[in-house]
Amino acid sequence: MAVGDQTEQNNLPKKKKSETEDDKRRKNIVPGSLLKAVVRPGGGDSSPVDGDQVIYHCTVRTLDGVVVESTRSECGGRGVPIRDVLGKSKMILGLLEGIPTMHKGEIAMFKMKPEMHYAEKDCPVSAPGNFPEDDELHFETELLDFFKAKIASEDLGVVKKILNEGEGWESPREPYEVKARISAKSGDGQVIFSHTEEPYFFTFGKSEVPKGLEIGMGTMARKEKAVIYVRKQYLTDSPLMHIDQDLEEVHFEVELVHFIQVRDMLGDGRLIKRRIQDGRGEFPMDCPLQDSRLSVHYKGMLLNEEKSVFYDSKIDNNDQPLEFSSGEGLVPEGFEMCTRLMLPGEIALVTCPPDYAYDKFPRPPGVPEGAHVQWEIELLGFETPRDWTGLNFQSIMDEAEKIRSTGNRLFKEGKFELAKAKYEKVLREFNHVNPQDDDEGKIFGDTRNMLHLNVAACLLKLGEWRKSIETCNKVLEAKPGHVKGLYRRGMAYIAGGEYDDARNDFNMMIKVDKSSEADATAALLKLKQKEQEAENKARKQFKGLFDKKPGEITEVGTEIREESKTIEEVDETKDIDEDEIQEEEGTTTVSTERKKKGWPFLKNVMLQIGMQLGVVLIGILIFQFVNAKFT
Repeated sequence: MAVGDQTEQNNLPKKKKSETEDDKRRKNIVPGSLLKAVVRPGGGDSSPVDGDQVIYHCTVRTLDGVVVESTRSECGGRGVPIRDVLGKSKMILGLLEGIPTMHKGEIAMFKMKPEMHYAEKDCPVSAPGNFPEDDELHFETELLDFFKAKIASEDLGVVKKILNEGEGWESPREPYEVKARISAKSGDGQVIFSHTEEPYFFTFGKSEVPKGLEIGMGTMARKEKAVIYVRKQYLTDSPLMHIDQDLEEVHFEVELVHFIQVRDMLGDGRLIKRRIQDGRGEFPMDCPLQDSRLSVHYKGMLLNEEKSVFYDSKIDNNDQPLEFSSGEGLVPEGFEMCTRLMLPGEIALVTCPPDYAYDKFPRPPGVPEGAHVQWEIELLGFETPRDWTGLNFQSIMDEAEKIRSTGNRLFKEGKFELAKAKYEKVLREFNHVNPQDDDEGKIFGDTRNMLHLNVAACLLKLGEWRKSIETCNKVLEAKPGHVKGLYRRGMAYIAGGEYDDARNDFNMMIKVDKSSEADATAALLKLKQKEQEAENKARKQFKGLFDKKPGEITEVGTEIREESKTIEEVDETKDIDEDEIQEEEGTTTVSTERKKKGWPFLKNVMLQIGMQLGVVLIGILIFQFVNAKFT
């Protein structure tokens, strides 16, 4: 870098650091209110800074030498030093200002005016009982240690000191299986127990170690060594140790020897992936998270007493691995979910419930309906999709067409969620594509519109007609006269019972493109049939209302509500037979699945019968009025 550039960079305005509450307190320090005398020098040149945990003994005396309070046992204290995190802990102002001037092992005497200890206005620390907070006092302080702290709990009840860095960045979590060497000391240094010869095994999240220790270990990497400082509120009884009521804090020295990744894939304990052999690389960066071509060996077993094996690729497939593309529904859902979270070379044991195994997938011979299964899976390797970076426009469009064709196949197979995911993947990639001329722009725009309409078709099949309309709107906002967009949105309006909006779209088709008149006319005929069906349902629903006397209206209302409820319940599972959608070779046919919700359907019902019902209600009121007048 040129000198001029360096000078210019140095002259740039520096970002102003936000002022902390401690900074505001320091502004109130009056010269002479805090004096320091070094009793014993410390070692080294470094001093603690914000973010460091400081461990120190402190003895408070009056100016004539009478001990007021102390942490030292020889001065009447418990022998447990104080632990604070600079910039985080609540401290009296004199120590907040004085401790950062000390070195490790140093003993210093701080002479403090009352406003530098507990007599400070709005002091964040309460004075102990009978403390002479209005007196000038001596605070003899010994800085035992300081280090960069890893704060594991916001209230500073669990703080970690790293002794040796670990490997990787993955840390144990529930319900991982953990192996660690653990020893424990009380705050005054008394040994409580030691598991340093033989590691201690436990399952994370099962209360098999004190709560604070588990919180601290949840920040550790494999093979890391650390001291975890745990205060009383996080010391809970466990199989590892019984907590004595007199313990104020415990210092755990931990070496995280190993942990086995165990993942509850659904969060309800039904689909469990347990790693039994580590793979290569870093989790999860080196896992096949995105759709990839995977190669695996696997053995499938029933969860019965015999653990009956129903398939073993090494035996039943002549040692040839199973190769499949994820994201295409080619293996059971539970199988794919777990392989996406495996590293190459990893072996995992997967326990799977029937609804994520073979109840919704072709069952192999020997697997009964409703069977819970277990797979032992070895991920041999995987190939990620081709990176579009650096590809020319035609190559990008070729890659997009491959994915779109896969989506079309999945749609035809009834795998609408998977098909939608394929179309949406291409649309996300299109956010980074920039056509260079008008011809490329037209091809790009037409392809993007086609993908949006395919997404809309999937949404309609999934009963999401409102989202289908919103997706069609993306096409029609860019090209208001897009015939296929109007047609698709019209069908979505029909599915939602929005008949007037559907009619407007089909009429607009004829207006903007005469060649679409046949399709629009067929759609209008279908619309008319749906309206007639809705009217017939409404008439059936309110049948008998016009024959009732006023005193029988309540009973009729009950009948109406019950019949309406029945109609809606039936309608929730009713499919609409329509042509299948395909966006290939210039042909467009449409397939939709309708799940009508209460309000759109009832709104159209009321439009159909509102006037008639109004006339009847007026007649009833008149009848009641006349009846009351003359009786």
